[in-house]
Amino acid sequence: MKIELDVHTHTIASGHAFSSLQEMARQASDIGLKLLGITEHTRGIPGTCDLIYFRNLYVVPRNMYGVELLLGAEINILDTYGHLDLDESYMKLLDIRIAGIHSLCYKPGTQEENTMGLIDVIKNPYIHIISHPGDGTALLDFEPIVLAAKEAHTLLEINNSSLRPCRGKLKARDNNLEILRLCKYYEVPVVLGSDAHISFDIANYDYALELVSQMEFPEGLIVNTSVEKFKEYLNI
Repeated sequence: MKIELDVHTHTIASGHAFSSLQEMARQASDIGLKLLGITEHTRGIPGTCDLIYFRNLYVVPRNMYGVELLLGAEINILDTYGHLDLDESYMKLLDIRIAGIHSLCYKPGTQEENTMGLIDVIKNPYIHIISHPGDGTALLDFEPIVLAAKEAHTLLEINNSSLRPCRGKLKARDNNLEILRLCKYYEVPVVLGSDAHISFDIANYDYALELVSQMEFPEGLIVNTSVEKFKEYLNI
């Protein structure tokens, strides 16, 4: 499978990653990517950048070493009402906006409440991608989530990092297989995300592609294979 993009990565600005923005761009160029997304954590994650970081992104070139850059954030979903920890005035400044549930800053509810809250985020016109919905942090009902994503043209991510055994996310494999099964059935595109926190991990989809193969998931529904397909689906 030809991979043209990875849009969920972090630099040292996120506080617990290990490569600079330029190191990330250089690695993306070296491995032949056409598009790299850099999505720093927002304030709910300890040690990440202050808001002024996002306000100053205009100074960064959007092409480095022949690779197009999308600069944005991985925004925290805070609760079952779909509240986010970045307001619209800042979201408007970003090229790409990912939203995800992280245990450090999420107030969970029942499966139904968690699901409805995530659907509200999926419907948020600013949000392009839901990060690692299958990692098991919140109990979710995936069928209405997949249907909402199809209607809103919001991408659900198959997150490679959360599938690593060392992460201890025991439900991640089965949950992601269920997401792929439903997306295949309803013909809903997905995005593979490396969630790279060091340059050498960019576009590393080893665990995710294993699930894709197991599910016999159609290559045509994986937006990483085409920058044009990715941008058209999200209207970027």
